[in-house]
Amino acid sequence: MITAKKPEFKHIILKNKLKVAVLGGGSWATALIKILMVNKRNIGWYMRSEKNKEFIERNQHNPAYLTTTNLNTKRLKISTDINYVVKKADIIIVAIPSAFIKEEFSKLQISLKNKIVVSAVKGVIPENMKIPGTFFHEDFAVPLDRIGVICGPCHAEEVAMEKLSYLTVASQNQTFAKCIAAMLKTKYIRTKVSNDIIGTEYAAMLKNIYAIAAGIAHGLGYGDNFQSVLMSNAIRETKRFIKDVHKMKRNINNSAYLGDLLVTGYSVFSRNRTFGNMIGKGYTVKAAQLEMSMIAEGYFASKSARIINSEFRTQTPIIEAVYLILYERKNAQKIFDKLVKKLD
Repeated sequence: MITAKKPEFKHIILKNKLKVAVLGGGSWATALIKILMVNKRNIGWYMRSEKNKEFIERNQHNPAYLTTTNLNTKRLKISTDINYVVKKADIIIVAIPSAFIKEEFSKLQISLKNKIVVSAVKGVIPENMKIPGTFFHEDFAVPLDRIGVICGPCHAEEVAMEKLSYLTVASQNQTFAKCIAAMLKTKYIRTKVSNDIIGTEYAAMLKNIYAIAAGIAHGLGYGDNFQSVLMSNAIRETKRFIKDVHKMKRNINNSAYLGDLLVTGYSVFSRNRTFGNMIGKGYTVKAAQLEMSMIAEGYFASKSARIINSEFRTQTPIIEAVYLILYERKNAQKIFDKLVKKLD
């Protein structure tokens, strides 16, 4: 007697069947490759740098990011041709910094309509103020139920060290979400699923701005007591912003929102906090960017969030403070003197 497979097992079948690729050559892309290699034998990997591609194929580690992470190149198909990588995959995980997404996707000639496209990006595309999921849907006709989001709290550096970490996979299609979550689950990565693709993407963008604020505070000499108040105000600000942009039932205290905010705001691995710390110590924006080898997404996000919020007029004093310091070159100490009076 033949019986139908139970729907709850469908994601397990898909996990084994679907081919996956990662777009991006940075630290988060490298960390995702490391995680995926636990459960997937063949993974496509697109990166822009031919030099880095050849180095990885020869030496089995990324020369620029997470350099101690061993990569079994027999299980990787690395290419500098985005069309080749996308064509071969069913699931496309995008880990390209938001500032470069539009440029990279302008090279794409392969249709994404039948692909599952997952954003592991933590920012808004500056050219059009769209979160990546909206960009993939509106500009590349990816159906909403084939779009996903991967969010933390999870630093690439701790993935490299196999420290216990947590990932949330959000999608309207919970079968796809569970499939991707199963691909990412390892002995040191725990996963859960969500249906809030818009809220999690905005939260991933906003937490980088607040991490810059935390870094500025540290650079100015504020202590842990103030930074705890700053972070508690930041999560409330996040809640107001996301609620105004996209109303739905969500628990802002879940790890995809609050947890990701806290790790980005406090961790020594946070590039946004590091960037903010330099600004607080008196670096110019350009000098801080030149000294960092990685992109601080919160720099672009602070301008994007301010523009997006011009429609909703949500009370976001922390975002406004960071924007004024970074883009209008206002004195950081004077701006924070005013900010502290608005926090409770």
